[in-house]
Amino acid sequence: VQLQASGGGAVQPGGSQRLSCATSGFSLDYYAIGWFRQVPGKEREGVLCIDNRGKSTYYLDSVKDRFTISRDNAKSTAYLQMDSLKLEDTAVYYCALSSDGCNDVAYFGSWSQGTQVTVSS
Repeated sequence: VQLQASGGGAVQPGGSQRLSCATSGFSLDYYAIGWFRQVPGKEREGVLCIDNRGKSTYYLDSVKDRFTISRDNAKSTAYLQMDSLKLEDTAVYYCALSSDGCNDVAYFGSWSQGTQVTVSS
């Protein structure tokens, strides 16, 4: 089981960025995928999740109406589309798998490496 997050980089406030989570070694069809983020000195926090039926669950109110999650099982890849980015969205972003839906972040395992997103003017 492998997950690889990519697509991070520097972006100005108000800009957009799309992160990808490429998976391999298993069938993505049966898993939920979540996106998490972490800044130095703070705990990692859940951002958004999509279950195996395509239903999204937001863990952070601050990203509602700005971030969306999607998945392409044929490509074994999930995406995090981030629009109207703010300075406080700066973080290292990770994706992870859950075999138990999106209801509890404690069930996420098989993490990707992080991809840095820096929102700066």
